[in-house]
Amino acid sequence: MSIDLPFVTKVFAALFAIMNPIANVPVFLSLTEGASDAVRHRIAVTAALGTAIGCLVSIVGGQAVLDAFGLSVDDFRLAGGLIVLTIALSMLQGSAGRAHGGSPEEKEDPVAPESVAIYPLTIPLLVGPGTIATLIVFGHTARAQAKWLELALGVGAFLTVLTVALLSAPWLGRHLSETATAITRRLMGMILAAVAMEMIVTSLRTLFPGLSH
Repeated sequence: MSIDLPFVTKVFAALFAIMNPIANVPVFLSLTEGASDAVRHRIAVTAALGTAIGCLVSIVGGQAVLDAFGLSVDDFRLAGGLIVLTIALSMLQGSAGRAHGGSPEEKEDPVAPESVAIYPLTIPLLVGPGTIATLIVFGHTARAQAKWLELALGVGAFLTVLTVALLSAPWLGRHLSETATAITRRLMGMILAAVAMEMIVTSLRTLFPGLSH
């Protein structure tokens, strides 16, 4: 059985762009400021596990949620594409994007390092509306085209990179300059914008067949 490598790459690139482990290293360091390396390690493992569970729930349960509200995947693909495009535009302008959870500076109250693993690090900074929308669409594609293996490979590869980035955050923080982080964020914003446009165009062609001609 041949593997659709372009689909695997698309899944990996979309998740990397929208959750951007490199750009989120400073966020992780800021949220865990003052914590020991052992505590940061536990937070990184918890956040990675929480993100994996969030991805699985979005892929497996996403269609059931749409059915419960009487929505089609194309309705959600269009809405999700607009959300993802908003995030991408924010990244291109150099900000983290409020649609995906914003930045830690927006919090008014200090948060203990041990309490940030799930909120706000996992939800909504990593598994935000854009991530959920993207995974629901990819889950529908995998179901319709029998590409579960490719989806699993793409998501698994990204989660591996995310886990390594979080565990390496203290070391990366000492070696990544603000310029490198800004460049990475804008590059990922361009990739994410392309993914968003594909989602929007695909949904519009399905909802309005006349556009295809």
